Amino acid sequence: MATQAKSKADTASKSKSTASKSKTSDSKKSATSKTSAAGKVKAKSSAAEDLRELMVDGLKDIYWAEKALTKALPKMAKNATTEELKRAMEDHLTVTEDQVKKVEQVFEILGEKAKAEKCDAMDGLIKEGEDIMKSTKAGPVRDAGIIAAAQKVEHYEIASYGTLCAWAETLGENKALKILKEILGEEKDADVTLTEAAYGKINFDAK
Repeated sequence: MATQAKSKADTASKSKSTASKSKTSDSKKSATSKTSAAGKVKAKSSAAEDLRELMVDGLKDIYWAEKALTKALPKMAKNATTEELKRAMEDHLTVTEDQVKKVEQVFEILGEKAKAEKCDAMDGLIKEGEDIMKSTKAGPVRDAGIIAAAQKVEHYEIASYGTLCAWAETLGENKALKILKEILGEEKDADVTLTEAAYGKINFDAK
């Protein structure tokens, strides 16, 4: 009788344990489901529905970025110490002003009105550049910082124009593609110029 009672108790214990594990498992699944649902991004009513619309959105983004740079570059040039870096900043300002017009041409080719929409990435990079200038002493160290900030900007632009080129090619927008490739080449040249300035003298003086 004692053995039989013990057997029943063990069975009841196992049953409770199984129920507890099942409940825990269901709870985890429910939590995972909620997390997954929470991670989904709801599209705006104005969200792009095809590649062409996505490209136009990208143009609005880079258009804002280029316009913002026409204000940021003079400040970088003014705070640069070496003539080589000042000249590089001033030269790229002229190129950037021309790029604004080229992006407007791309809008026109696509039959779209040129419109700028705030580029959070470029806004952040420009602010970072300003912080670098505030946190460095005038001279080679600040110059090295300005180059670092400017190259981050160039790399973002290279990635952006590279993507726009790919989309223009996919859409068969050859006239737009030609202009975008010109701008992409100019951004790559600017990046090389900054690298040469850094390794030609500035980084070593900062050391």
